[in-house]
Amino acid sequence: MGDIFRALADPTRRQILDELVVRDGLTLFELCSRLAMLHGVASTRQAISQHLTVLEEADLVRTRRVGRTKIHDLNTEPLRAVTDRWPVTPNR
Repeated sequence: MGDIFRALADPTRRQILDELVVRDGLTLFELCSRLAMLHGVASTRQAISQHLTVLEEADLVRTRRVGRTKIHDLNTEPLRAVTDRWPVTPNR
């Protein structure tokens, strides 16, 4: 579970996840373009790729290949594990 919190601690990684919520199945190029245009993130493709690796290690992002293209998809299951561990109960 520590990997999840480490992955979510960085604002750029949270923005990557935000973009995958809006449109799942993005390539590295598409993510870099959306981050630059919509969020003003001026990171290199290599830096974004490293952020994606951290998100993949936390299982928040899964990848698949379509030909030579690597597609990135959001996986919310690890977040459910966090919320299941500490459920919110009303009127506490």
